[in-house]
Amino acid sequence: MTGSVDNVEVARFAALAGEWWDPRGKFRPLHQINPPRLAFLREQILAHTGGDRLSAKPYSGLEILDVGCGGGLISEPLARLGANVTGIDPSAETIAAARSHAEDQQLAISYAAATTEDIIAQQRQFDCVTALEVIEHVPDAGAFLQSCAALMKPGALLVLSTLNRTVKSYALGIVAAEYLLGWLPKGTHQWRRFIAPAELREMLTAAELTPLAVRGISYDPLRDEWRLGSDCDVNYLFSAVKPPA
Repeated sequence: MTGSVDNVEVARFAALAGEWWDPRGKFRPLHQINPPRLAFLREQILAHTGGDRLSAKPYSGLEILDVGCGGGLISEPLARLGANVTGIDPSAETIAAARSHAEDQQLAISYAAATTEDIIAQQRQFDCVTALEVIEHVPDAGAFLQSCAALMKPGALLVLSTLNRTVKSYALGIVAAEYLLGWLPKGTHQWRRFIAPAELREMLTAAELTPLAVRGISYDPLRDEWRLGSDCDVNYLFSAVKPPA
C-alpha cells in the first residue's frame, strides 16, 4: 500500500478486467456517467486552453495523463479528440484490456501498468491530468493529489471526479448501487474514503493547486440517465490548475 495504491482495490478491479467495455456489465454505472464526465472535461479543457470548440480534434497537441484509466473509458474519447494520451493503472490485467480495445479501435494510446509515483520517477509532466473515480480508492487522498500535482506542467489542468461523503451517497452509492440494484460489485466503495467538496478543495490547496470549478452529476430515474448540474450530494467533478511558473 502506498499513497496512490491499495493492493486490495487493485486486485478487485483486476478480477473484472474483461468487463470494462460491456455497457451492461459490472461497469455499467461508469458507462452511464461517461457523457456528463466527458462534457465537463470538454468544458474545462477548452476554457483552459482556448481550443477551437468547432474543431473535430480540439485537444490536438495536448499531452494528457489519465490516472487510474481502467479499461480506457476516458482515455479513448480524449484520444479521438486529438490528445496525446498516456493512460496508467496499477493493474496489469486492466492495462492489457485497455490496450487491446484501443488497438481494435486503431487508437494510439500509451498505456502502462504504473502508478503516479512511477511516472514521477520518469520526470514526465503533462498539460492535463485526469483522475476520474480514482481518489475514493486510494489510501491517502492528500498524498495522491500531491503526486498528481507533481505530474502537471506549470499552468496545467487537473480534473477529478469522486463521491461526496453524505448520507445520500451512502444510501445511493453503496446500499442501492451495490446491494439492492446490483449496479456495482459488493465492496466496490468504502464510504469513509468518500470526500466532501470542501475537503477536496482544502487538499487541492495544500497541493499548491488552485481550485476552479465544481459540478454535480445526478441520476434521473425517469429517463435512466445522468446529468451535469448543481447537485453534488452523491457524484461530483472538480477542476484545478497549477499556477504558472
